[in-house]
Amino acid sequence: QVQLVESGGGLVQAGGSLRLSCVASGRTFSRNPMGWFRQGPGKEREFVAAITPSGITTSFADSVKGRFTISRDNAKNTVYLQMSSLKPEDTAVYYCAAREGPGIMGRYDYWGQGTQVTVSS
Repeated sequence: QVQLVESGGGLVQAGGSLRLSCVASGRTFSRNPMGWFRQGPGKEREFVAAITPSGITTSFADSVKGRFTISRDNAKNTVYLQMSSLKPEDTAVYYCAAREGPGIMGRYDYWGQGTQVTVSS
């Protein structure tokens, strides 16, 4: 079982930056692929970014490529989402998620409660 707690959300002006953090409980974090997802107002939840257990391979949604980066610190059981050049359309609840299976594609098994990011124009 993995429990995930996100932090770092808030209100920021367009063009600004935020760094989200997600701390995981459990002894398997270093073996879990991790992802960030978001759900905007009136929208379905969508993939944002993911990272392999080693941190070597990452993947991003086209809408955030070049603006967001994902990283992890396995010693701290933490995954980060650095968001830059934020746009009003990035406004959403951001969720951290972990997979039991290999690779970063497929079903994510554990989810955090989410952290709100609001970007004002």
